[in-house]
Amino acid sequence: MTIKRRAVFTRALTASVAALFAGRTASAATAVSASAVKQKVVYHLADTEKVMFVLGNIRNHIDGMGGPQAVDIVLVVHGPALALFQKRKVNPKLTAQVERISGEGVQMAACGNTMAVQKVDLADLLPGFVRADEGGVVRIARLQTEGYVYIRP
Repeated sequence: MTIKRRAVFTRALTASVAALFAGRTASAATAVSASAVKQKVVYHLADTEKVMFVLGNIRNHIDGMGGPQAVDIVLVVHGPALALFQKRKVNPKLTAQVERISGEGVQMAACGNTMAVQKVDLADLLPGFVRADEGGVVRIARLQTEGYVYIRP
């Protein structure tokens, strides 16, 4: 009788350890596959006082993810903030930040409605912008339906 109990106990213990190990292996595989997926993020910028802060956040985001190959970032600018991206109003520090993030693949969209109100064309903005004809907030909403994480610092 003692031998049978010992055999049952050994089998149960072995099965438990095997199940625990299998669970950890599956968790590790899931973590690896999740980290291999390119993160998609849309940054929403409308406030003039947050322009440099947001550009810094984007820079930190790219660095934190391990480089531009690991993240797909779209910056959508509308309202008063768009005026700061006009070539005639821009400062050299902002220009350098925009060139850097644009060079790393950050897509920049200017709200078509704001452009009409401010009477600016794409040629008036820093290089790299595209016009969001549907409007900035609509563009943001569409990106969210495509799986982009929404950030408004």
